[in-house]
Amino acid sequence: MDKPSNSTALRMAERFRGFLPVVVDVETGGFDPERDALLEIAVVPIAMEPSGLVVPLPAISANVEAFPGANIDPRSLEITGIDPDHPFRGALTERAALDHVFNGVRTAMRDADCQRAVLVGHNSAFDLAFLNAAVRRVGHKRNPFHPFSSFDTATLGGLAYGQTVLSKAVLAAGIEFDAREAHSAIYDAERTAELFCEIVNRWRRLELLERDQAGVVVVL
Repeated sequence: MDKPSNSTALRMAERFRGFLPVVVDVETGGFDPERDALLEIAVVPIAMEPSGLVVPLPAISANVEAFPGANIDPRSLEITGIDPDHPFRGALTERAALDHVFNGVRTAMRDADCQRAVLVGHNSAFDLAFLNAAVRRVGHKRNPFHPFSSFDTATLGGLAYGQTVLSKAVLAAGIEFDAREAHSAIYDAERTAELFCEIVNRWRRLELLERDQAGVVVVL
């Protein structure tokens, strides 16, 4: 007897066990989530169309003030191009930045009838560690994200296209990538979201094709 599959679900609430995938990208002052500053955060919730295909929603983002005593490695700033002291940066405190992006995530969860968000990231352990560290620092009690589960598009890109570097996986998926825009939280989150959706939709199409070839009629 065939085991039931969620991969052809027509509602997001049924696709990932009640979880809403939300792409997260952070730009930071280094690699240590406890010591190094969180400087940018962007989230892109994923929605499902009536056809069952998934699509990115608009990005929600914030520039973030370094927390008191935070370390900022100049080498990280060379890569990201961030000037933490720029007068027009409009940075929010960590608490305000988290409130801003979490509010958008909770709205998307309600719209999709999902119980919790699950982080999607390219090398997702990095983004999840910085997100969780910021949540702990400010004592945030309404974090919508699962504390340790995540979807890693580096792994998924390796599976689907044989590419684990974001730019190469995105290009292999037929999506444009502008290296000049890379290392911006919004840009990287948007490209990661497109990559995630392409892989999920590719899997759906393959499964529907297999069912069709097996003589099973699937109504969309």
